[in-house]
Amino acid sequence: MKNRLLPFLIIISSLIFILRLFWIQVIDVNDVTISNKNSIEKVYNFPERGYIFDRNNKLIVGNEIFYDLMVLPSKLKPIDTTEFCKILKIDKTTLIDKIDKAIKFSKVKPSVFLSQISKNDFAVIQEKLWKYDGFSVRKKSNRNYLSNSASNILGYISEVNDYEIRDNSYYESGELIGRQGIEKAYENKLRGLKGVSYLQKDKFNRTTGPYKDGVYDTLFKPAKNITLTIDFDLQSYGDSLMINKFGSIIAIEPESGEILSLINAPNFNPNLLIGRDRSKNYLKLKNDTIGKPLFDRGLQGMYPPGSTFKLVNGLIALQENIISAETKILCNAGHFYSKNRFMKCHNKVGTMNDLNSAIYNSCNTYFATIYKKTIEKYSNPKIGIDNWKNHLKSFGLGNYLGYDHPTGQPGLIPGSEYYDMWYTNNSWRAAATISNGIGQGEILTTPIQLANMTAAIANRGWYITPHFVKKISNDSILKKYKEKKYTTIDKKHFETIIDGMFNVVEKGTAQNSKIKNIEIVGKTGTSENFIKINGIRKQLTDHSIFVGFAPKNNPKIAIAVFVENGYWGTRWAAPIASLMMEKYLNKNINRKYLDKYIKDGNLMKEYLKPFIKDNFLINE
Repeated sequence: MKNRLLPFLIIISSLIFILRLFWIQVIDVNDVTISNKNSIEKVYNFPERGYIFDRNNKLIVGNEIFYDLMVLPSKLKPIDTTEFCKILKIDKTTLIDKIDKAIKFSKVKPSVFLSQISKNDFAVIQEKLWKYDGFSVRKKSNRNYLSNSASNILGYISEVNDYEIRDNSYYESGELIGRQGIEKAYENKLRGLKGVSYLQKDKFNRTTGPYKDGVYDTLFKPAKNITLTIDFDLQSYGDSLMINKFGSIIAIEPESGEILSLINAPNFNPNLLIGRDRSKNYLKLKNDTIGKPLFDRGLQGMYPPGSTFKLVNGLIALQENIISAETKILCNAGHFYSKNRFMKCHNKVGTMNDLNSAIYNSCNTYFATIYKKTIEKYSNPKIGIDNWKNHLKSFGLGNYLGYDHPTGQPGLIPGSEYYDMWYTNNSWRAAATISNGIGQGEILTTPIQLANMTAAIANRGWYITPHFVKKISNDSILKKYKEKKYTTIDKKHFETIIDGMFNVVEKGTAQNSKIKNIEIVGKTGTSENFIKINGIRKQLTDHSIFVGFAPKNNPKIAIAVFVENGYWGTRWAAPIASLMMEKYLNKNINRKYLDKYIKDGNLMKEYLKPFIKDNFLINE
């Protein structure tokens, strides 16, 4: 028995070993194993990047053909470098650096030598490429932005860097990836999935056909097209209104949370960040330290909201039973709330305002008083201000909101922890924070937060997370972009605030913004503007703000307009908002005089003031 057992074990062990080798070498041939064979070339098949449409199915981002010049170091031969560099429009140093990089990658595998060659440049290269062994061309597609608008929304694409290749095995050198905006946020949808083909090489590195008859080849998966929530006609019109002005316009459809426009001024042509001049153009945009076109003011700009914030302070006071709609407060045109804390008011001395008139007269005394009482309602100011902060958080203030765009800032709604850091021994009281009552002080908001706050008011107490994508082909948007988020304010309180906002336009600070046959509600605001130059804090012209929606009942558009150095809300922001509303609701502009006035308006002197000395522009 023992004599039979040993041969049996040897046979069984041999069979297991043979079967394992067969599995590893024949059946279980994975991508890494194949790619490591010098006799096999791996070729990717890229799907065309997904198209982007606006909400009305207007194509705004397509694709166009471009070419990559590939190099295979093992095939290189001595060449006329002067002629070669002239053809490619590069210098000899660049030529040497790129060849060295290709050799480090692989001597026997092709890599990208020069990417994103245009059709015109390719035509020149193609005529003489036969003279240069080791170089070949790979055809691909690149983005074609069909308008100069919405660069801040769309983003752009560029080659992956070494860090991205290291962190994501999907990408290889020379491939493109979405950067900023929708291109980045929806990269996995817009790129599709590349396919791969394996080609067999002989000992002379010549292609002899598909490896294993193509059994390991894969087809690419098509990219998905995306339909944005943006109304591109409205977006383009907003751009025209903001020429020679810095700031932002954000419009939202209240019922759906769909962003109708996000204007960033100054804007730039997204096609500047395509092709071989992308890096040079990017540096020019980045080095514009005055206009800062790469800085998305609508999503990243954090500013005091000014008097627009009185709307939510009024709602909180109603909810906390601090006031009723009929509560009246005497305005003395200014008041000391504590030592060295004087708040000026533009209402006439002796004005008696209720909540409605306090809104359309924008009475600082009224809202400072009710804010102070809101905080002092509780036994401890810490409890009061944290309760106040929680109400504001329910409007989406003080956070990133969760929209589908990679850019943003949280703003700042200060609570007890914030003031504990600044005041020793917890010595602060409501009066020390009084500027919060009129949207100044420590409060910071982004324009998109103000637009969302306005949408919540328009909906009488709820909003849907703002978003840029309406539809994805053969897919669906996230559930959170369909769910209602409710504020902490009872629905019954909103009509009081909305009536006051209606009177802002009818007989208050925004009477220049009326639209025939459309009931507009809104609130103007002025935000203090400071800048640091050489370490010195200097106050500049105030910012102009307006928030509002229309129509008053069954609202279709909520809007926030922010014009930097625009003086007061009535001067620029309010009329710009009303023109945007008219354009969206009526599809045309009847108030040609106002349209011309805004388009002709130029605030560039205001923006250059801090940088001009003795009539000469100086560096910041």
